[in-house]
Amino acid sequence: MNIKYINIYNEMAAEIEKGELIPRSKLPSENELMQRYDVSRDTIRKALDLLAKNGYIQKIKGKGSIVLDINKFDFPVSGLVSFKELAQKMEKKPETVLVTLQLIKPDEMLAEQLHVSKNDEVWKVIRVRKIENENIILDKDFINKKIVPTLTEEICLDSIYEHIENTLGLQISFAKKEITVEKATKEDKKHLDLDSCNMVVVVKNYVYLSDATLFQYTESRHRTDKFRFVDFARRSY
Repeated sequence: MNIKYINIYNEMAAEIEKGELIPRSKLPSENELMQRYDVSRDTIRKALDLLAKNGYIQKIKGKGSIVLDINKFDFPVSGLVSFKELAQKMEKKPETVLVTLQLIKPDEMLAEQLHVSKNDEVWKVIRVRKIENENIILDKDFINKKIVPTLTEEICLDSIYEHIENTLGLQISFAKKEITVEKATKEDKKHLDLDSCNMVVVVKNYVYLSDATLFQYTESRHRTDKFRFVDFARRSY
């Protein structure tokens, strides 16, 4: 049994896991790998195919193979957690950059999303979320001022949900979510470290209190290379 390609696969996979092969870097050519491991082209191609199958590399026709970032963060699809809570679960040091905090009059689209009138006031909060010094999420929050009368820079840099639950004494209950993959906007490119990637995962949240009052509409725009969206499902009978 030819296990040479398995050994090569294991060695290269370990190098990727340890960060010795840097994400988004290009692998050596097939000829270089053949010389490095002293094996045939067929053996190298089997090892590369296995690396691609298991999510370690992306093979690009005519350009070689690119190392993928395997250290993605799990984002719960059905959960309702703040970024602060998510970062604590990942045991990563989070950082929030507050881009915008202002009261606005909603346009027609936003008024419809939040079920408010155009004369109502809405908090507009735009924050960039960073982990390990990389900009990975652009959060755009719109919050009904009637429900949350006060927001400060300090609150926005810590946790709005903690303020709502612990200071205002309100219970955040559930959210309706819509997840799409969209072309990155100029705003995304300005605030996120997208490099050559031109797509983002957009999670739209409609968040409700325990009395079914809608108080928040959010667009969380995620780098595609940093998250995997996970859920648990049980078949019903």
